[in-house]
Amino acid sequence: MTDAYVVGVDMIKFGRFPDKTVPQIGAEATHLALDDSGLTIQDMEALYCGNLGQASGMVGQRILQEIGQTGIPVVNVSNACATGATAFREAWASVKAGLYDLVIAVGVEQMGRGLLGGAGGSKGISKEGLLGSGTMPSVFAEAGMEHARNYGTTFEQFAKVSVKNHHHSTMNAKAMYQIETPLETVMNAEMISYPNTKLMCSVNVDGSAAAVIASEKKAKELGLMSRAVKIRASILTSDPWQERDLVMPDVNTCTRRAAAAAYEMAGLGAEDIDLVELHDCFATAEILHYENLGLCDDGEAGRMIDDGEVALGGKVPVNVSGGLLSKGHPLGATGIANIYEVSTHLRGEAGQRQVEGARIGLTHVIGLGSACGIHILEKAS
Repeated sequence: MTDAYVVGVDMIKFGRFPDKTVPQIGAEATHLALDDSGLTIQDMEALYCGNLGQASGMVGQRILQEIGQTGIPVVNVSNACATGATAFREAWASVKAGLYDLVIAVGVEQMGRGLLGGAGGSKGISKEGLLGSGTMPSVFAEAGMEHARNYGTTFEQFAKVSVKNHHHSTMNAKAMYQIETPLETVMNAEMISYPNTKLMCSVNVDGSAAAVIASEKKAKELGLMSRAVKIRASILTSDPWQERDLVMPDVNTCTRRAAAAAYEMAGLGAEDIDLVELHDCFATAEILHYENLGLCDDGEAGRMIDDGEVALGGKVPVNVSGGLLSKGHPLGATGIANIYEVSTHLRGEAGQRQVEGARIGLTHVIGLGSACGIHILEKAS
């Protein structure tokens, strides 16, 4: 099978765009990624679109109505918070298998304000048995408190994640927010579900991101290897059955299985990773995923945040984009936005927030239900 490369990638500045449609927002990032590659929609052999809110709305085809209907196959993907990563993986797989030489993946979402996961279609009394504990803030609050019970992780350590990510976002012009949030401000913000305050919850925003993927042969033929990013691993997992307490959803196993498979596919270990964009839907989640991704031993995540190992300039910077906590979390776009961030560093084009000497990066998203997507990217030699 051929190797596959990201040869064009970009995202719009995340924000709120009530006057635009989902296809219009998606078309913006699609144009940006095509421009970054120096190619046009006429060069693409297939389009893979990730969107959650309009999953039955043929969003990919409607994006082509905005930028050019060329008759190519379109695949629309919906997979919770892993939607964008899944669209990217499907695009990668089509090139890897030799079906196409040039494809584009786009993730897009238009979100309202308020509670993520607050709506549901189930009837009667939930099996969880506790009012409100099935909402995402409560799920990740419970997971954080379990980590605190096992390892002594403190409220302050969880809050430091938000301080770090908001600081990183001040160097990212495409983040929804670019503001400092001192530790006291984070800890004294409105409590949503202990230990997550409002500033420790991801931001619901509108956004889109897109990536052009090429086979090695086509990338060389077009002279695109100088800025190409090799896709060393692409993994998608779901939860296996296990005997456990269904009151507390498992937010760890899916990621641990995906990480192990990704390192094996890439022929690398966690110690080889130079930077990470992980799914910090809540501050507690980021702490858990340090361990789930093998960045440290179990119980060491609190120390990592205290020692600055995951901040820009540290041992393995995490969420230098500002993460979901500050850059924002447009569900269908997040997975590809993470690809954009890591690719930008591997290209040496991240400006003030550049991770120096970055050659290998990892992106991670998880949607409960469950789906975990991990990609390992490498600067093309």
